[in-house]
Amino acid sequence: MGISKKLYIETYGCQMNVSDSEIVGAIMKENDFDITFDKKEADVIFINTCSIRDNAEQRIRKRLLEFHSLKKQNKNLIIGILGCMAERLKEQLLEEEKIVDIIAGPDAYRHLPQLLASLKSGQKAIDVMLSLEETYADINPIKYDSNGITAFISIMRGCENFCSYCVVPYTRGKERSRNAETIINEAKELFERGYREITLLGQNVNSYICQNDGNSINFAKLLEEVALINPLLRVRFATSHPKDISDELIYTIAKYENICKSIHLPVQSGSNRILELMNRKYTREYYMSRVDAIKRIIPECAISTDIIAGFCSENDEDQNDTLSLMEWVKYDFVYMFNYSERPNTAAAKKYKDDVPENVKIKRLQQIIDKQQKLSMESNLKDVGKVYKVLVENISKRSAEHLAGRNSQNKMVVFPKKQFKLGDYVQVIIKKCTAATLIGEIAE
Repeated sequence: MGISKKLYIETYGCQMNVSDSEIVGAIMKENDFDITFDKKEADVIFINTCSIRDNAEQRIRKRLLEFHSLKKQNKNLIIGILGCMAERLKEQLLEEEKIVDIIAGPDAYRHLPQLLASLKSGQKAIDVMLSLEETYADINPIKYDSNGITAFISIMRGCENFCSYCVVPYTRGKERSRNAETIINEAKELFERGYREITLLGQNVNSYICQNDGNSINFAKLLEEVALINPLLRVRFATSHPKDISDELIYTIAKYENICKSIHLPVQSGSNRILELMNRKYTREYYMSRVDAIKRIIPECAISTDIIAGFCSENDEDQNDTLSLMEWVKYDFVYMFNYSERPNTAAAKKYKDDVPENVKIKRLQQIIDKQQKLSMESNLKDVGKVYKVLVENISKRSAEHLAGRNSQNKMVVFPKKQFKLGDYVQVIIKKCTAATLIGEIAE
């Protein structure tokens, strides 16, 4: 065993990237690195990146400029770019960002120790090869930046949907599912260590399939197996693709109390014309039929979504279709973004990014205003109800209050009293904002 060095990891983007950073942490731990939260004492800094939107890449470039001063102070400091941005830009990053020493794509994390060793020859190190098999199934991720209550488990990698605006199929490669047994074992271990909520992650969890000893395990079955570990273990998942969400999955969610009654179902647009240009592979009407099924089978289920404002050729009629769909579904929460063209995607090659920036901003604000109203309406309906809340953190505003989420993924704040992190608490909702439910301990 050598002398431990210090590794500092910054993570940008989605929950999948958080999971990847935990995998990187475990690999580096096996190679005599300890995680540090102080970048100034780091021997190696890894930035785990996201390329889904241009502003994410710009934030990372600005962060690299800040790290430049650290490298001036410590000439032995090693800086690496990991993940989707590394895969997408490759040599361009090494050429433009002179302080970057290592470039490693999402399937190259096992090779990080070798890439570090290769730097001794004075050469930059790069590995962005995509894999048809890599799932990191045998890696036990380090939950180094966790509250000890909630955890992510990556169940699959890659994507083959090829939405026209999206870089993920090009940066993360073909879809492949992790062995179900390793997922269930990881969830069991996390529960035994005190974790009380697991989120199963995939670009499209509905596509999960594991062939094991002649048996086929789909996502609905996997979700059930994880829920059966213990009724005190809450289970969430992200993300579902509307074209693939099945009645079997919806009934499985309804069957088990500890499978959270919250489904993230990205719609992106309410216009059939725009959905076709986006290559989303469903229509507005089909999407609505899936929402109808969810509301019929799980009446208490919360539904959230993603919406892109200002996609190529979008007009006022398309925008009105999106706003009317929002009103019809009555989403509980929405992630909202302006369209930003990503190089080498189908949209960049085939369509003109022709919606003016000021129009994008206006339409995004309309979507934000609409959702603010819908979120408030949704939360007002919860006033007077009692919810089972998993305590996750101390409230940001008061040390005398705790914060946690209910099954519907809504944040609830309530008096601390005798409760601690990891407890389940029955809370009666007394008032709300558009973002938070505020309650008291139910007697």
